[in-house]
Amino acid sequence: GDRVEEAPRPAAMQANLLRAGIVVVSLIAAVQIRLYAVKNYGRVIHEFDPWFNFRATKYLAEHGWHAFFHWFDYKVWYPLGRPVGTTIYPGMQITSVAIWRLLPYVMKAPLSLNDVCCLVPAWFGVSATMALGAFTAECTGTWSAGVASAAIMAIIPAHIMRSVAGGYDNESIALTAMCGTFYCWVRSLRADAHVSDGRATRDCYTFGVLTGLAYVYMVAAWGGYVFVLNMIGVHAAALVMLGRYSSKLHRAYSLFFVIGTLGATRVPPVNLAPLKSLEQMGPLLVFIVMQMLEYVEVQRRRKKLSFKQVLLLRLKVAVPCGLVLLMLAAALYPTGYFGPLSARVRSLFVKHTRTGNPLVDSVAEHQPANEQAYQHYLSHIYSIAPIGFGLSLLRWTDANLFLVLYGAVAYYFSNKMARLIILLGPVASALGGTAIGAAFDQLILRSIQRAMGWVVGVPVEEETEAPAGESAKVRRRKEAVKHKIDGLDRAKAVADMTVRTVDKVYNHPFSLAIRLALGLWLVYASVPTALDFYDYSHKLAESLSQPQIMFKAKLYNGQEVMVDDYREAYWWLRDHTPQDARVMAWWDYGYQITGIGERTTIADGNTWNHEHIATLGLILSAPEHKAHSIARHLADYVLVWAGGGGDDLAKSPHMARIGNSVYRDICPGDPTCSQFGFYQGGVPTPMMEQALLYKLVSYGRKDVPVNESLFQHVFTSK
Repeated sequence: GDRVEEAPRPAAMQANLLRAGIVVVSLIAAVQIRLYAVKNYGRVIHEFDPWFNFRATKYLAEHGWHAFFHWFDYKVWYPLGRPVGTTIYPGMQITSVAIWRLLPYVMKAPLSLNDVCCLVPAWFGVSATMALGAFTAECTGTWSAGVASAAIMAIIPAHIMRSVAGGYDNESIALTAMCGTFYCWVRSLRADAHVSDGRATRDCYTFGVLTGLAYVYMVAAWGGYVFVLNMIGVHAAALVMLGRYSSKLHRAYSLFFVIGTLGATRVPPVNLAPLKSLEQMGPLLVFIVMQMLEYVEVQRRRKKLSFKQVLLLRLKVAVPCGLVLLMLAAALYPTGYFGPLSARVRSLFVKHTRTGNPLVDSVAEHQPANEQAYQHYLSHIYSIAPIGFGLSLLRWTDANLFLVLYGAVAYYFSNKMARLIILLGPVASALGGTAIGAAFDQLILRSIQRAMGWVVGVPVEEETEAPAGESAKVRRRKEAVKHKIDGLDRAKAVADMTVRTVDKVYNHPFSLAIRLALGLWLVYASVPTALDFYDYSHKLAESLSQPQIMFKAKLYNGQEVMVDDYREAYWWLRDHTPQDARVMAWWDYGYQITGIGERTTIADGNTWNHEHIATLGLILSAPEHKAHSIARHLADYVLVWAGGGGDDLAKSPHMARIGNSVYRDICPGDPTCSQFGFYQGGVPTPMMEQALLYKLVSYGRKDVPVNESLFQHVFTSK
């Protein structure tokens, strides 16, 4: 909406200082809360996927740009290999190497590449916080909401879950790219008081270009760019359907789509997907419709067409263009031009057990979220965000409509897949900040401003949505010279009178006192909740900062020790096996085997080849002789994790189920492989008792012998 710049007042200046102070504290808090891993475990890369990202970053740093994009990795997915250069989203690697190369110019003791990769998630947690604050301020029209949302975003667990130091994953930088893209988009739609009749503004050009560039970075950073593209497409379509089309919207969306699509097609895994993927057809259709609408808009201004003439012209343009598009789609569809929806996208619209892909279903993050998950990752914001959503429904501007749509869409998708709660973190922070900012502005800030006006006898003009530079006195003068009042004008006059009456009551000294007292009481009552949210976020941040590849434990005597047997096993592989040794393990460990152990693997977290992973499931669930007859052609070593908890036996049902999806003789007539498991009390079923996995994990037990002529034990880490 249009904005009115307030003249500097003591209360406003103090509020600005308070906001600036909160922003600074929030940014410091955003860094500190993400450094628990570094403080407790050192600068160590975490989990599984981050090890592939780090290995790829090292390759880029050592071999350069050209070699990186032509890199075919023979050490993974043996014997197939993987063309990494054309299957990786390279944004994080390029960003990290750029930072690493720039640091020597600004630091006397520059950081190693490992240290930079460990700290990048924490650094980008700060930039995402800043971008989200600016986005919220633009949508709501108040910096109080922006500052409050930034304070929430800095420490909300839904953001921390993918941005702790050491968690070197694509999402850690993608949230900055996403929030930056969304900010530039809504900023491009800001109204300009000097532009009328729906014409394009300077901002729609400037920020339309910036939206496209930010989106290109988003595409390079994470496969979740499809959400960003469709979110902007849905918003643009909603504005058109609500009758808010303008040349400003056309320029902003067209620049975003053209620049973004051209840049996206240069990212290797994307290629021509924006023009072929069903997941991205919606925004393309919106772009085409925008061009038709703009043609009509140009004709309207040139020929001064009436509303009815505009509708008829739109119909004349839309019908032939629509028929051409339908014929083109009908001709291309049988050729296979349009790519199918991926299993992960299908899972957003059907229950997870019905994706038809047991590999997708086996990943815990692909399961639906529930209320407990929302409370876990949103804490108190889970209760505050709906209030902000309700308040947002009362302010219908182009930018604020985006906030409403983002909240609804993100909630829907996060409810379908727990992993997508990360998308809910920013908008939950924005909506929570909207509620807090509205309370601060209406109950405290404006009450104080009004009260000061009453004390000194200077009336304070209420901030409205009127065009900038047009005072209340000018508006009253315009109204006074109206010589003709029809039914519509009379209704408007009554409405204006009602608003002025409510405004007088709302800003009466007695009402001001009540509002200020209520605001101060809310501050007092909210302090314990805010402190509890802060403490909870820090406790959860420390829990989320556990690298999983190593952890702390206590002995019976209370002594704390570091359990580092994961890396010990990988270091043993690196130091005691031939460089061309092939190591077979369940796909979870593939990235760590190549990243730390520096040895060839059969499968990893890229999960691009379902049949290859099914072969691992076949080998591990088969009896020793059958397993050996297959494994000896693929691997020299077999690595399994034992010890209970989340070890390989806990994952065994998925192994058999995935294997059976390709090799139906593993569990004939039993797609869930219920025969491959344990009875009550931990007693293995006959199928499990004969399986290679069970024998290797149980190595050392006298009642579970391993055929030494087939599989020889070489090392156990403890």
